[in-house]
Amino acid sequence: MSENIQISDEEFAFARDTVKKVYDYLAARIVGQLNLKRALLLALMADGHVLLESVPGLAKTTAAKALADSISGSFSRIQCTPDLFPSDITGTMIYDQRVGEFNTIKGPVFANIVLLDEINRSNAKTQSAMLEVMEEKQVTIGSQTHKVPSDVFIVIATQNPIEQEGTYPLSEAQTDRFMIKEVIQYPTAEEEVMIMNLKEQQKSGEAALPVVSIDEIDRVQDITSKVYVDSSVKTYIARIVYATRHPETVIGKEYAEYVKMGASPRASIALIRMAKASALNSGRRYVTPDDVKKVAQCVLCHRISLSFSAIVGKIRTEDIISKILQSVQTP
Repeated sequence: MSENIQISDEEFAFARDTVKKVYDYLAARIVGQLNLKRALLLALMADGHVLLESVPGLAKTTAAKALADSISGSFSRIQCTPDLFPSDITGTMIYDQRVGEFNTIKGPVFANIVLLDEINRSNAKTQSAMLEVMEEKQVTIGSQTHKVPSDVFIVIATQNPIEQEGTYPLSEAQTDRFMIKEVIQYPTAEEEVMIMNLKEQQKSGEAALPVVSIDEIDRVQDITSKVYVDSSVKTYIARIVYATRHPETVIGKEYAEYVKMGASPRASIALIRMAKASALNSGRRYVTPDDVKKVAQCVLCHRISLSFSAIVGKIRTEDIISKILQSVQTP
């Protein structure tokens, strides 16, 4: 497998240095949670939206804010509630009596990094308002279409899977727009002590200084897109995604009955983009099957719907993905 000659030595060194600065920043702000820090970094490199899930208090918002703070682009935070209207996110038109015409007021979605805190507390209509902007990177206000920042635009949404009162579960169409989903786990006892120490050291109201510019991130994303993917690896990705749709042909009927719906073609695209980011982060200019395996869980876990028998049998989506990765032949 040859390296991608499109990435020069200067570009490669620049990308590696920039990525290290962002990761070091995240490591200083987030205790433990290695998978979370790596997932956020790779999603930033791959220019993809992120869905974070955990019970309350496990630093979902802190992690999203830390990623936003590491770059010098614009940032907005939207606290989702049941009474949040679509126009509260995208913007609206207000009539100005002084001049006798409507003025467009853009919403908080017009930022480089947008944090949707507790997205499952917003109603379905408001959630659907994000579909266009996440996929097309544009918003329609009235009869006019407005582009969000064209250089870097990433939506980071958080949700709590435990509390059901006053929540609106995300539809499959909405979750499919997120490149990855990361489930945050409880910290260890040692990590919890480190969290308390970190909070004591932080000064109230202390401003966070970015370590890289938005232009540098834009360039890193462009370099990441140039990482070479061999045709055999693309076929491997296609077979993995195909197995989620026709599991009986790969993992047998015993496990196939647990899968209600497989992943869409967006999963294949997300796997390639995340695998490219994984390869570059690992110091390579080409993707290996191991890169695909490393990112498969976070890319596929929210794109596979389980049947009722899986819920009864306490079968997790992660178990199905692991079985598929074990069964699909590695090139």
